Amino acid sequence: MQSSQNEVIFGNAKKEGASRGGWFIGHFINPDDARYTEELEVKWAIHKAGENRTQWAVNNEATTLSILINGRFRLEFEDREIVLSHEGDYVLWRPGVSHTWEAESDCTILTVRWPSLSGDSVAK
Repeated sequence: MQSSQNEVIFGNAKKEGASRGGWFIGHFINPDDARYTEELEVKWAIHKAGENRTQWAVNNEATTLSILINGRFRLEFEDREIVLSHEGDYVLWRPGVSHTWEAESDCTILTVRWPSLSGDSVAK
């Protein structure tokens, strides 16, 4: 991360999130850092074809938005399956909705979740 006196922050999401599974803005950042916030969290994720989360997960209080940058990505919810296959395809789900996912091809996903709460994302 780079910054200036005016607190303009710039950097590289891939590099900055590498140690946190792609998450680079949120409650888990040092509070002295301008990327620290409890209002939202942001993740830049690069997945190889076949990567997946087979265990169901749910956020108790946060809403989640995932946007496909490139590739093909499938999310499974209790009542439906959504395939993101075109640049800009997205899916948004509310708190309490369980999901799993699989990268059907090499892909990049941008995920925003709000609010950013410690321990909110749990296995179901």
